[in-house]
Amino acid sequence: MSYGLNIRKDAELDFLSLGALVHRLDPGIIPFRKATECQIHVSGGEFNVAANLSDCFGMKTAIASAMSDYPIGDLIAERVRAMGVKPFYKHFKHDGVTGPNMAAVYSDRGYGVRAPVVFYNRANEAAAQLRPGDFDWKAIFAGGVRWVHSGGIFAALSPTTAPLAAEMMREAKAAGAMTSFDLNFREKLWKIHGGNERAVETIATIVENVDVLVGNEEDLQKGLGIAGPEVAAKSKLDPSVFFGMIDNVVKKHPHVKVVATTLREVHSTSRHSWSAVAWIDGKTYAAPTAELEVVDRVGGGDGFAAGFIYGLLNGETPEEAVKLGWAHGALLTTFPGDTTMASVEQVRAFAQGGSARIQR
Repeated sequence: MSYGLNIRKDAELDFLSLGALVHRLDPGIIPFRKATECQIHVSGGEFNVAANLSDCFGMKTAIASAMSDYPIGDLIAERVRAMGVKPFYKHFKHDGVTGPNMAAVYSDRGYGVRAPVVFYNRANEAAAQLRPGDFDWKAIFAGGVRWVHSGGIFAALSPTTAPLAAEMMREAKAAGAMTSFDLNFREKLWKIHGGNERAVETIATIVENVDVLVGNEEDLQKGLGIAGPEVAAKSKLDPSVFFGMIDNVVKKHPHVKVVATTLREVHSTSRHSWSAVAWIDGKTYAAPTAELEVVDRVGGGDGFAAGFIYGLLNGETPEEAVKLGWAHGALLTTFPGDTTMASVEQVRAFAQGGSARIQR
């Protein structure tokens, strides 16, 4: 299946991500202001997709990122290896006091009517110091890369990260790779570097070399500067508003071939309705709706992106690619942490309408 996508078959790497590696501190259902202990998850919107594609889907993946040489860096590097992701690091020496640091994300899980609370410490973050010229793309692409990915979180980190992402996308196109970008619009991050207007200008420089966009209505409005819909959605699961905006996206970025997103209606912290939709080369596709019992919602969107990209890389039909993304994202919410613990067999079973009956 090519559906307008020109995906190369043979390459040393199936997938390469550019993004910041972070560690997430998770006290479970206890809010941080009362926490006495927490789990440490290794994460990063762009890394999560590479980790999921490697660990669940058996693809050859890599990450280009910053690595600060101190114990937190060692902890993160160990998890990157454990997920089977090949690292291309720019190393920074940590001074033992002020950094440069590996960013910390703090987020409890909430419970019932209490929503999860997320906040960051990205002070003196190593990844924010990454700039064009830091990676030898010619060498990285020399053995061939089928698909290259980055996202809005990395682009928002500093005035130099977006030009680096734009540089990678240009090199990727020249090397014959498919390119994707998860808009992942984060108001708090952009506010520090010039707000919404700068976000739109900055993201445009990256998206001009992007084939596949991942993002919901809000991401499309704020990240691309696309006007909001004329009509309000009947519910969070109504895809008509999202599909209604595609014409404007393609008008502004005519080379974009795919736009996809998850749809989520949050009934309570632990009960979500979950679906996914995609516009692929002029046609629309929708996954079924699943009722989820959520353990940890963080990483569900990256779980969708990984399953969806796997489907496209693996030559599945568009319907099947959307369903694989939807199924993997759904399963990801049943595990603690930000990256997958699912097997490809579980994902395929769920995508085909599997149930939670015990598998003997």
